[in-house]
Amino acid sequence: MDLRKLKTLIDLVQQSGIAELEITEGEEKVRISRFGAAGAQTVAPQNVVLPVTAAPAAEPVGPAAEVETPAEAEGHAVKSPMVGTFYRSSAPGAKPFVEVGQTVKAGETVCIIEAMKLLNEIEADRDGVIKAALVENGQPVEYGQPLFLIG
Repeated sequence: MDLRKLKTLIDLVQQSGIAELEITEGEEKVRISRFGAAGAQTVAPQNVVLPVTAAPAAEPVGPAAEVETPAEAEGHAVKSPMVGTFYRSSAPGAKPFVEVGQTVKAGETVCIIEAMKLLNEIEADRDGVIKAALVENGQPVEYGQPLFLIG
């Protein structure tokens, strides 16, 4: 497997937010893993380990005061249905889909999660008021991770 393919695979892991990717081509085997918040990755082709430094995380956009921990607020959690990158608006600099304190109806778009270069609209699963935004713009999210609290 050539270095261009390895670089493409590393970029895929970084952009998608997946924890680990393993590919076998004939007798060649490559495993790319992300470890914790440090962002370090290891590529292991044919029992050789090549450390790669990940790109820095995107800077959060918007007021950080809106982000609360689940212990600080109570309500129904809108959870991520997939692994990807969380965005509060449809484009950089655009108005967020929802703000803390805003009333939403079931089915209304509350955010976007980018996964594998696809933008997936995430909808509120019940009516209520947005009590808290639990994730900052541009942050990677995991499957089942709470995104918003609706009261």
